Amino acid sequence: MPNLLILGGTTEATALANAAAERGLRGTVSFAGRVDRPRRQPLPQRIGGFGGVEGLEAYLQDRGITHVIDATHPFAVQMSANAVMACSKADVPLIALTRPYWKEQPGDRWMQVTDIAGAVSALDQPPRRILLAIGRLHLADFAPNPQHHYLLRLVDPPKTPPPFPDHHMLVSRGPFTKADDSALMQDHGIDLVVSKNAGGTGAYAKIAAARALSLPVLMIDRPAMPERAEVGSVAEVLAWLDHAGSDLGV
Repeated sequence: MPNLLILGGTTEATALANAAAERGLRGTVSFAGRVDRPRRQPLPQRIGGFGGVEGLEAYLQDRGITHVIDATHPFAVQMSANAVMACSKADVPLIALTRPYWKEQPGDRWMQVTDIAGAVSALDQPPRRILLAIGRLHLADFAPNPQHHYLLRLVDPPKTPPPFPDHHMLVSRGPFTKADDSALMQDHGIDLVVSKNAGGTGAYAKIAAARALSLPVLMIDRPAMPERAEVGSVAEVLAWLDHAGSDLGV
């Protein structure tokens, strides 16, 4: 029987874990530990890093893992790169369950930048009221622009106080609705949204709300990922498991 390792932290990972449990498959869902209270999973879970490529390779071998599904956040490039290398060394099939990119729609006012540094540079401008929707790990990167008012919505409080003299912090876990995010932006007088192109549906409400309010969005592109097999749905992952990955060239 397959023994899965699901690299999780996303709604897609949870959906896959549910589907695997319903099939009676064995497996473990792994979280990096960046969220203090990860969603409860129907499969056993572990929290924390593996110790780089060598640590992950050893884990795969020690636990008899037969298949790895990378369902991490689209910006978790280091974990994804480690998974590709460790699975290659351990000769364990790997597939990535990825979200489709968000694409600019009629009515959107996007300004696209390639990375966090590009977003920081783009905010070197007169004061604005910004919804900074980039997660707590990158807050310090935006410290060079203290002139803005920042609205921060975070799943967990940051480990250290945000480095902004003028900010308002909300600790809340989604999913959110377009109506809720529209009201939030209006209540706080937001005139710019900064977001990663996370893709999928779980975090899209703020993008739809910005469109409805005709607000500009500073959209941060995804980082380049290592070459790997990718699918976009839980059903495709299950089909891959049924065929031992052979139809996807892994």
